[in-house]
Amino acid sequence: MYHTKNKHLITLILGMLATISPFAIDFYLPAFTQIAEDLGTNTARISLSVSSYFIGMALGQLMYGPILDRFGRKPPLYIGLSIFIIASLGCTLAHSVEALVTLRFIQALGGSVAGVAAIAMVKDFFPPSEGPRIFAMLILTIGLSPLLAPTIGGFVATVFNWQFVFILLALIALFAIAIVFFFLPIGQEPDKEVTLQLKPMSKTYYSILSNTQFFTYTLAGSFSFASLFIYVAGSPIVFMDLYHLSKEAYGGVFAFLSIGFVGASQLNIFLVNKFSSVAIFFFALRVQVLTGIVFVFVAWNGWMDLNLTLVMLFIFLSCVGLINPNASALALAPFTKNIGSAAAMMGFSQIGIAALASVAVGMFDASSVLPMVLSMASTACVALIFLLRGEKKMAGNIIEGDSSAGPAVH
Repeated sequence: MYHTKNKHLITLILGMLATISPFAIDFYLPAFTQIAEDLGTNTARISLSVSSYFIGMALGQLMYGPILDRFGRKPPLYIGLSIFIIASLGCTLAHSVEALVTLRFIQALGGSVAGVAAIAMVKDFFPPSEGPRIFAMLILTIGLSPLLAPTIGGFVATVFNWQFVFILLALIALFAIAIVFFFLPIGQEPDKEVTLQLKPMSKTYYSILSNTQFFTYTLAGSFSFASLFIYVAGSPIVFMDLYHLSKEAYGGVFAFLSIGFVGASQLNIFLVNKFSSVAIFFFALRVQVLTGIVFVFVAWNGWMDLNLTLVMLFIFLSCVGLINPNASALALAPFTKNIGSAAAMMGFSQIGIAALASVAVGMFDASSVLPMVLSMASTACVALIFLLRGEKKMAGNIIEGDSSAGPAVH
């Protein structure tokens, strides 16, 4: 049932849910140096806690898809966010890198329910024609995370300590539970036909992956989106270790670069009125690939400095801001059933690919920006390959947000 009333409130709540996991990543990035000193290690090893969080997000999203379809949207949200709270408090007691990495994995496993539920409920509450716009609005609220989280996190870590960062994350999740309970509509009713047995679940996921449009835009969008996570994992190393920025300066740089990602996603709201999601996606991905190739060439020759790094990253991340909402809308457009499972599979692909790609960043030293840049450019090129192959198979039979337009979110 589509909701014509309180659309803005619903969008805001869904955006808040979608923001929880990204906020849990961005919030503690400025504290990397402090955590490394406290645990007797280096920032490269601490960045593995970002990668473990990505892996937990990926597995959690795959797990929650059928659960959200089977039991409805709210009960899994309460349970998952409770796990997030417990793991967040556990992080404050970590005395080793291994403990922090493990607890971050559990934290992500719980918190990932919020992102899957938010994407699924876009389909619950809004008609397909509004999909790209709603996903873009979600990115706007998600964009508050990189704009605010590093700055607030850096302040909290400086005034208090890095453990207090995780206490605040637990309080945020507790607030989210209260908002969902009192203000969010129920959404799709529980579907008793959905089974949680492994074999039927596997068949459901197989049928979803067999949809060429879903497969194409999920993988192309995921590899493009992975570049954002590579940047998140690598940015503390590049800006604080390589360019020697302070925690406060790093927070400002992170916020500036987020403007490109968030601003482009909001530009998409207007672009979809003039161009198809397919056209926007293809154009932005080509620009992303071209920017990545130039970025690698400049870094390879040692011509990169702080200012040029900022310019190239701004353009590159702006492309991701245009690609992501259209990829999500196009991937989910063919489905009217098993939407939660489809959203979960899309999220698993996005975060899983991002996690694997971001692990590589933590394995290099901070002597060059090249490892991060090369990883980002490579994922963009792979995305373009999947898009070109998929569009050839679909031969123009693409279902967009509005079904009348011809055969059409994290």
